[in-house]
Amino acid sequence: MTELTDLGVAGIRDGVRDGSFTAREVADAFIVKVSQAKALNAFLVETPEHAIAAATAADTAREAGETLKPLAGVPIGMKDLFCTKGVATTAASHILEGFTPTYESTVSQNLWDAGAGMLGKLNMDQFAMGSSNETSAFGNVISPWKRNDGGNASLAPGGSSGGSSSAVAARLCPGATGTDTGGSIRQPAAFTGISGIKPTYGRCSRWGTIAFASSLDQAGPMARDVKDCAILLEAMAGFDAKDGTSLQLDVPKWEAGLSANLNGLRVGIPKEYRVDGMPEEIEALWQQGIDWLKDAGATIVEVSLPHTKYALPAYYIIAPAEASSNLARYDGVRYGIRDLPTGAGLQDMYAATRADGFGPEVKRRIMIGTYVLSAGFYDAYYTQAQKVRTLIARDFEKAWETCDVLLTPTAPSAAFALGEKSADPIAMYLNDVFTVPSSLAGLPAMSVPGGLDKQGLPLGLQIIGKPLDEQGVLNAGLAIEQRAGFTARPEAWW
Repeated sequence: MTELTDLGVAGIRDGVRDGSFTAREVADAFIVKVSQAKALNAFLVETPEHAIAAATAADTAREAGETLKPLAGVPIGMKDLFCTKGVATTAASHILEGFTPTYESTVSQNLWDAGAGMLGKLNMDQFAMGSSNETSAFGNVISPWKRNDGGNASLAPGGSSGGSSSAVAARLCPGATGTDTGGSIRQPAAFTGISGIKPTYGRCSRWGTIAFASSLDQAGPMARDVKDCAILLEAMAGFDAKDGTSLQLDVPKWEAGLSANLNGLRVGIPKEYRVDGMPEEIEALWQQGIDWLKDAGATIVEVSLPHTKYALPAYYIIAPAEASSNLARYDGVRYGIRDLPTGAGLQDMYAATRADGFGPEVKRRIMIGTYVLSAGFYDAYYTQAQKVRTLIARDFEKAWETCDVLLTPTAPSAAFALGEKSADPIAMYLNDVFTVPSSLAGLPAMSVPGGLDKQGLPLGLQIIGKPLDEQGVLNAGLAIEQRAGFTARPEAWW
C-alpha cells in the first residue's frame, strides 16, 4: 500500500471514507513525519493532540454509520498567522511570544467544522513580511529541495508562507493554509513544486487572521495538486458577518466543477510580463504552458497590461502604509511582550517594546509606511499609489474583454539560497514582480508546478482569473497539471 503520508487531501479523505485505513492511522503517520523533520524548522508548534482528536471523531462517526464531514480524517498544517484557540499564535514575531488566543479565526474554524485536524502551527516570515522565510523570529524555514550541483546550500522555501510550502512539499502534511498579500501563497508554491491558490479578495474571511495589509491580505490553500486545493478552498471560504470585506456569496462546488477541457477558453498572454533579464528557462516554461493550454482546447491571445511596471512600487507603498497602521496595536500594553526599562514612562515602554519585539524587515516596512502616510508625503506617495492601483485594476478589466484567464510565470527564478538576497531588500522585493498586480486588483490567481530548472529545482506557472472565477483558474491549472505530469519530489535529507 502507498505510504499514507504520500497521499494528498483527496486520497486521505476517500480512503478514510471507504475504510482502506483509519483516520487515526493517518494522523499517527503524519505526526511521526513532523517529529522527524525538525531540521526544516517548518513547524513552530506541534499539536498532535488536535490531529488525534479530529481523527478519533472521524473514526467514531464512520463506525456509527454516520455521514462523514468533507475533510474527515485529513490532518493539515495551519500558518501561524491564523489565531487558534488555546494554541500559541505569534505571526513568527518575538513581540507576540506568549500570546495564546481565546478565540478561533473564521478560516481555521471552518476547517475544523469540516472535520480537519491540526498537526501544528507553521513558521512564516514575521507578520507575513518577506519572500524567503528568513524574517521569522524563530529561525529560517529550510526548503526540502536541494540543487543537483553537488552543493549543500540551504534553499529558501519562498515567503511568507514558507513553512506551509516546505511542510507540504516534504510530505509533513497533505495540505496547509497560507495567506497571500502580494504573492505569499503562489511564490512559495512555485519554489517548492506544489500548488497554491489565492482566491478573490473577500472569498475567505480575514477575521482572526493577524493583519499585515488589510486591503490585500487573503487566505488560501496550499496542497500537492489542483484538486486538493479545490477541496480545501471549499472548506475555507464563505461569508462571515464579522469581516466587513467578506463577500456574501454561496461557496461554489469547485471540486465537482473541475475540468481540464478548455474548449472555448481564451487565455491572455500579457506582453508586459516579459521582463528584462528573465532566465531562458522561465521563458521556455511559459511557452510550454501556452502549448499545453492550446492542447487542452484554449485559444491564445496577446493582451496588454500597460501599468504593470508600476505595480511593484505601488504595492510597496500601499502595503507598508497599511502595515504601519495595523501594527500600531503592538505596544506592550494588551498582549505579547512588554519591555519596561527601569524608570521608563509610557512612551519609553512603547519604543523599547517595539524595538525589541519587531524584526528588521518589519521595522523597515513600518517606517516606510509611516513616512508615506505622513502629512507632507501622503499625497505624493500614498494617494498616487492608490491611483496607480485603480489603473492596474482597469488594465485587467480591459483584458477581460478579449480573454478569460491570463497565463504568466509565477516567479522570475527558481528558489535561491538562504542569505543570497537578504542583504538587498530591493532584490528580494522583485521576487513578487509577477504576483503583485493580481493582488492589487483582488483577483483569483494560482500557481501550479510546470517543471524543473537545470539545477533540478521546481518552476511554477501562474493562472490569473476574473473576479470570482476561481473555477476557471482551477480548470486551467488542472489542464497544465495533467500535461506537465509533474511528479518530482525532494529526496528526504532531513
